[in-house]
Amino acid sequence: MKNDKRLASFAKLLDIMNELREKCPWDKKQTFESLRSNTIEETYELADAIIKKDLNEIRKELGDLLLHIVFYAKIGSETGDFDITDVINGICDKLIYRHPHVFGNVDVNNDSNQVVKNWEQLKLKEKDGNKTVLSGVPTSLPALIKANRIQEKVSAVGFDWEDRKQVWEKVVEEYNEVLTETESKNSEHLEQEFGDLIFAIVNAARLYNIDPETALERTNKKFIRRFEYLEQKTIKQGRALKTMTLAEMNEIWEEAKKFD
Repeated sequence: MKNDKRLASFAKLLDIMNELREKCPWDKKQTFESLRSNTIEETYELADAIIKKDLNEIRKELGDLLLHIVFYAKIGSETGDFDITDVINGICDKLIYRHPHVFGNVDVNNDSNQVVKNWEQLKLKEKDGNKTVLSGVPTSLPALIKANRIQEKVSAVGFDWEDRKQVWEKVVEEYNEVLTETESKNSEHLEQEFGDLIFAIVNAARLYNIDPETALERTNKKFIRRFEYLEQKTIKQGRALKTMTLAEMNEIWEEAKKFD
């Protein structure tokens, strides 16, 4: 009965998509290209809901993303290139192939890191001879996410630190190079060194099983909360931030930390 309800819900969505594509002026004119930016926005809205741990919003945003998947599949069916069945069968086949420890006889000793390495190695086997380890990293990914993905992929083929503590030597090395470049007046070189330092920090986060994008976004939100507290407290005092000393602002900032 439960499976019947799920299938019925999915069939209802497909029927609604068919109706929209046939009768709604806006939906009728959409293409892969026109939907792309909306899909990116929906993905970020889901990511934001996850950061907030808002389960109701996560449910809603998952629905929005599912709609986009169905929409793309509908457009594909109209051109005769693929339909929703091809999409679903494709991911089913991929999951079975890339999980030989579940659907085959491979033993990973209950090690999730080994699962990731197997996944990347199987992906390489699927590609033709012109593909490389990093060719699957989307060029349009935000730089922080891309750095993390690059490091995950090269790690899966053995290009990684033998001991994760070694990464801190690299972080310190890059930090010192940034300090050296600050004494020069070459902004291009300084930018490069900052990039190297950020890349090394992302690598350290990965090695300690921390998602750098999530970590940074949590810090962004924490900073926003504290600064808004500072602003509101200042307004209640009948003052303006630009008239306060840094010491006065820091005093209220320390108050704000108590509410984290």
